[in-house]
Amino acid sequence: MSSAGKERGVNVGSTENASRKIVERQQVRLLADNDTGIDDALALAYLSSLDHVQIVAVTSTPGNVGVEQVAANNRALLKLCGRSNVPVLNGAHEPLEIPLVTTPETHGPQGVGYATLPDFEPASFAAMDGVNYWIEAARASPGGLTVLLSAPLTNFALALRREPKLPWLLRKVVIMGGAFYYQGNTTPTAEWNTHVDPHAAKEVFAAYTAAAEQGLDSSKLPIVCSLDTTERFEMQPDFLTKLSIEAGCDEPEIVQASDPEGSLSKSSNPLVRYLSDALRFYFEFHRQYDQGYIAHVHDYFAAGVAAGTLDYETRPATVDVETESQLLFGTTVADFRRLWGKPANAQVVVANDPEAGFAELVQRLGALARKLNENS
Repeated sequence: MSSAGKERGVNVGSTENASRKIVERQQVRLLADNDTGIDDALALAYLSSLDHVQIVAVTSTPGNVGVEQVAANNRALLKLCGRSNVPVLNGAHEPLEIPLVTTPETHGPQGVGYATLPDFEPASFAAMDGVNYWIEAARASPGGLTVLLSAPLTNFALALRREPKLPWLLRKVVIMGGAFYYQGNTTPTAEWNTHVDPHAAKEVFAAYTAAAEQGLDSSKLPIVCSLDTTERFEMQPDFLTKLSIEAGCDEPEIVQASDPEGSLSKSSNPLVRYLSDALRFYFEFHRQYDQGYIAHVHDYFAAGVAAGTLDYETRPATVDVETESQLLFGTTVADFRRLWGKPANAQVVVANDPEAGFAELVQRLGALARKLNENS
């Protein structure tokens, strides 16, 4: 594991304090907070494929698109994946202190690339406040709830304001965000989720610093999946071919860099068709920015960490976020050597296994796609 991390330049000094997490498929009660988003959609479909994961609710945060579109994407995708009973709730409508900036050039005007899904009428729970739902769910099941945060941290910051005991009440917190010893993907130093609402991220890490000072167990510190390791999950177009074969499609799904932009899938399987149309847009985006015809599926890795299905290593660190400097706005900084003299407020992922991760993704999504076809 450590050598794999070093291969991609994950250089955090000594690995003396690194902690390896082995895959554990225990029952997981999960609350997902996202801004769907192509890689958020892939992560949510993956979670829907896992029998040991109970998705308690999905809360929507503005980011890749506005919160209403995020919620609509979540409801439609969950319905497609056979999980239409999962509550989808709206949280905040804007970042804490700055205007919302969305990213249609990255994820498409509706957030899911070229994919289209039928409208899904919101159920009665859609009017509930997502932030209050978090707090009530955590209080109702102390130590029983895992939270996956693959969006800006706006909702979590608001929840911590209302219930400062959340770090003790939650079983596990996984954050996709930040960049430490790695180039940013929004500015030269800042990652997208953190840059959308850096004030929220700063509040979240400050809350965990305070909790650590009050004796919070290190096992309850947020696990941070930053660009340093999420960009190692570099999806190639042949993933869709493997997925279609695993799903038992009539014809293998072939997506190639030479295809005309905007080509749409003709797959016989609706889930394969949806993922192909979404990911094609993502492939084209990455190529436009000279990264090749690939897709970095950040949120899938974070979902696997939350579900306990992917192997990884972490190191404790004190994380803070820059909110004052125009040059470094939204940049995350990790103190691994306790130079600030503050307790660790996060467990930062420093190594993972993309090859095993993609094999897991093909198997699980393929089984779900096959099951949905059989039940249709």
